[in-house]
Amino acid sequence: MTSDAELIGRSLAGDGEAFVEVICRHEGAVGAYLSRRVGREAAEDLLGDVWVAAFESRRTYDQAFPEARPWLYGVALNTLRRYWRSRPAEDLVPDVTSMANGWDPWPAVDARVDTQAVLRAALAKLRQEEREVLTLVAWEDLTAAEAARVLRMPAGTARRLLHQARMALRNAPEVAALLTDLNSVKESK
Repeated sequence: MTSDAELIGRSLAGDGEAFVEVICRHEGAVGAYLSRRVGREAAEDLLGDVWVAAFESRRTYDQAFPEARPWLYGVALNTLRRYWRSRPAEDLVPDVTSMANGWDPWPAVDARVDTQAVLRAALAKLRQEEREVLTLVAWEDLTAAEAARVLRMPAGTARRLLHQARMALRNAPEVAALLTDLNSVKESK
């Protein structure tokens, strides 16, 4: 199979279809990355911006790396930053008024929502750099070194930030209580 680096090289040499292949390979992962950060609707709009920016900046791709996914996450992160800067602050807060309509009353759903709220609150307490490294490793399945490439930092710094984020989450009282509750549910089954 041809590597992403080879495809980007062919694209730079004039092969119009080569970059389309890179897009096809990574569209799902980059779209999911955007969706987890801004929601599905905004992500659909931003995904096209990511591909345009990636195409325009493909000369900056370091072809020593065979896989382009970390580089594309970096392009997506820069696109997200531009998007967030362009939005009024009130637009960045989700509208929760429609959540009551059609709300699922089952306890399992409530427990999941409570779990997500606890984890989101704990993640929000992390420093931005820690949160970015942690989410790239946990959600996007990157290594710490690949996350470092996305964030343009040394790999050792990314590993340190990942360790700090994990320790902060492990030591957060609300997360510890959540883990205790989850363990007691498992043991009762």
